[in-house]
Amino acid sequence: MLRLANLVLFVLYFSAANTQPTAQWQYLFNGKNLTSWKLLNGHAKFEAKDGMIIGTTVLGEPNSFLVTEKEFGNFILEFEFMLNDEDMNSGVQFRSESNTNYMNGRVHGYQYEIDPSKRSWTGGIYDEARRDWIYPLAYNPSALPLFKLNKWNKGRIECIDNSIRTFVNGKPAANLVDNLTTKGFIALQVHQVYKPENVGKKVYFKNIRIQTKNLKPTPLDNIFVVNFLPNQLSQQEINNGVKLLWDGKTTNGWRGAYKTQFPEHGWEIKDGELSVLGSQGKEAANGGDIVTEKMYSAFILQFDFKITPGANSGVKYFVTENEHNEGSAIGLEYQILDDALHPDAKLGSIGNRTLASLYDLIPSIKEPRARKKVGEWNKGMLIVKPDGNIEHWLNGWKMLDYRRGSQYYYALVAKSKFAHWPNFGMAEKGHILLQDHGNNVSFRSIKIIELP
Repeated sequence: MLRLANLVLFVLYFSAANTQPTAQWQYLFNGKNLTSWKLLNGHAKFEAKDGMIIGTTVLGEPNSFLVTEKEFGNFILEFEFMLNDEDMNSGVQFRSESNTNYMNGRVHGYQYEIDPSKRSWTGGIYDEARRDWIYPLAYNPSALPLFKLNKWNKGRIECIDNSIRTFVNGKPAANLVDNLTTKGFIALQVHQVYKPENVGKKVYFKNIRIQTKNLKPTPLDNIFVVNFLPNQLSQQEINNGVKLLWDGKTTNGWRGAYKTQFPEHGWEIKDGELSVLGSQGKEAANGGDIVTEKMYSAFILQFDFKITPGANSGVKYFVTENEHNEGSAIGLEYQILDDALHPDAKLGSIGNRTLASLYDLIPSIKEPRARKKVGEWNKGMLIVKPDGNIEHWLNGWKMLDYRRGSQYYYALVAKSKFAHWPNFGMAEKGHILLQDHGNNVSFRSIKIIELP
């Protein structure tokens, strides 16, 4: 009797498991005409032909978008696309909007980049008419060769709550965690062209389909994650070994430089932000610098920061506290500065005290798109590799790189203000430091991956 009961239960379970609803694909393009789509912003040519949507460039027209009339929140979108010219540029908008109160109706929002140029950022995520690049494929070089010119490519976008992931020909391209826009239309882009020789170039789309229910995301992988949610880690970040270096609430894991405790004044924790308070620009004269209790040798450090007008601060690494100097503790420094208003930007040599520079040693590149307005949050990143190679990043752009301990490095130190410090920057490991330079600067989302 017991065997019979178990058999009945098994049959019932098996039947229930196989009657669970499965995701259904809906085609956004009927293969015949552009019903349920509309044109916004520019007047590039879009036509339905031979089961394809073909977009054609037109001289003098701004970026043009063929937009779905329906909006989508959570979904999995798949589509095929082809370009035949490296000078062509296109993209697929998603969770995007067009409102009269924003840039007179300018289409804005997330874009799956289609980039056949030598840069090869197809599958990266660009924030059209809003934040610029938020996931350039510099974060995931393994995706650079995935796109194929003159061939049909398969794109996939997974938007499930705050998780946004893109794929090119079945391989992961970008992984973004963000909640700025949770719903919007999907659109196909024909990019503006400025030269007559670029008129008439085409981008092709077909098999555009979407799922909106019973979504099953692709299993997690191990590519780099860009997370815009303050002081939070996604599951893939955790799997990748990312840890919060600051918990967003307490002083745990931090203390004052040359001190045993966290400063009693001069720093403030409020609303998930760790802020050094202004003290008329006096270096380490109020609360003083703070350092991690732990020391690090090879790592990837991420940190969000926001400056006030005229502010100066920095993130230092390989800080040993052996110097016992007055003022800010000694270490290699990722400079944080208002380049326009703080006089330090014009000191040093060839701009090596400007934002994201290796302070007093190597200037950062002058890419204006990497720099946010004062008062906006920036994403800084330090990559310190076991072999001594180090990179400074700012808002998705690599600002500089160098090799610690190289002849070039020693030559730079010899000409800097650090020349009199023995073995400057060459410690095997050190603390990470947030600088008190007497100006109001805020930090959040301080994360680290320790490298083997």
